[in-house]
Amino acid sequence: MVLVDLKLQTAQYTSTNQIPFNRPAPVGNEIAYLEDAIRRGHLAGDGSFTHKCNALIAERTGANKALLTHSCTAALEMAALLCDLGPGDEVVMPSFTFVSTANAVVLRGAVPVFVDIDPDSLNVDPSRVAAAMGPRTKAVFAVHYAGFPADMDALAQITVPAGCLLVEDAAQALGSLYKGRPSGSLGDMATFSFHETKNVVSGEGGALTIMRPDLYDRAEIIREKGTNRSRFFRGQVDKYTWVDVGSSYLPSELIAAFLYAQLENLDMITSRRLALFDRYMEAFAPLERAGRLSRTKIPDDTTGNGHIFYLLLRDLEDRTDFITHMRNRGIVTPFHYVPLHDSPAGQRYGRTSGSMDVTQRISQTQVRLPLFHDLGPQIDDVINTALDYFARTA
Repeated sequence: MVLVDLKLQTAQYTSTNQIPFNRPAPVGNEIAYLEDAIRRGHLAGDGSFTHKCNALIAERTGANKALLTHSCTAALEMAALLCDLGPGDEVVMPSFTFVSTANAVVLRGAVPVFVDIDPDSLNVDPSRVAAAMGPRTKAVFAVHYAGFPADMDALAQITVPAGCLLVEDAAQALGSLYKGRPSGSLGDMATFSFHETKNVVSGEGGALTIMRPDLYDRAEIIREKGTNRSRFFRGQVDKYTWVDVGSSYLPSELIAAFLYAQLENLDMITSRRLALFDRYMEAFAPLERAGRLSRTKIPDDTTGNGHIFYLLLRDLEDRTDFITHMRNRGIVTPFHYVPLHDSPAGQRYGRTSGSMDVTQRISQTQVRLPLFHDLGPQIDDVINTALDYFARTA
């Protein structure tokens, strides 16, 4: 008996838009696994599908341990707790990132120190990180923007001698490689997102991966509301109790069941997205050679996962006109972050180290094109509509 009918039609996600920026969809056994989870009668976290997801995430990232969470935001908050952040501590991070990266730090009473990004990779600039480090620096949060890992070796050369933890904000980077090593195994800890805008989705969801064995036990405790419940279920203690700070960071088994079907198809999803990414790269190469725009740059020593394809236009007016042109033809092409150092909360809770020239320029000129694994032939409509704009504004 089929318990649910989840045929996800394109119309549900496009609203009045012909081509949305993103479209989540089932790719395999999502419905069957949801039915299985319901029949098992275990809908809370840490059931069989959660354990399967943990094992598969650890395998695909090369991490020593993986823990499913209800969001990447939750995983970042766990990382901040594992960094033992408190009032007076500082964490260096790019300003060009989502607010969760900074919120995790601020919630511990620590200060996010915003630095500029590299103009090619749009990842945090290691030289800016080194300049921002001080006696209060407890950790560095490195964001893998657009799915391309930051220069983790250069960052490790800065953080290890200083005794600071290095955390990967790999929300966008599942399946990406740095010098042949997968995201999630490049720092002390890493965080991933399975939000519906990501490559692999569960609606909401995330994961924390850990490389340092001395953090394993505390990570489990923090994730289980500060209790040693996981040890109890393994038979390591005869009862469980409150032993540390923590919160409820577990997702339900329904989220894990949906996610496991997606994770099983990671290679297929990545392959399709990379093919679309390459199609965009080819289509806009002549305009880049003509000096009309800049395409997404692929950083040295990295292999991406096709998460984002972006263009850098002349200025804010050019970007605004392009977005309007595309929207009028039913195609959604959003820009990305408002820099955190410019935001009201960023100015209230954080501080800036050095100039932010690159971050400011990118935030005013970048535009992202639709990219999801089943975009298919619609990519030609996106490309042709964009080329029409550039032909009119040459």
